[in-house]
Amino acid sequence: MAKKPNYNLEKNRREQDRKKKKEEKRLRKLENNSRNDSDEPSQTDPDEGEAPVAE
Repeated sequence: MAKKPNYNLEKNRREQDRKKKKEEKRLRKLENNSRNDSDEPSQTDPDEGEAPVAE
């Protein structure tokens, strides 16, 4: 007699994989956002906020 497949096990494994993938995506997004936030000040105009040079 053939063994019955354990559908709950397969379903739980798929759910865990989905949650893991979603969490990894969230962490990558967070990391990218933090990188972009730290890069923003360096992207501003370097002359901005400085006193004009007298010629």
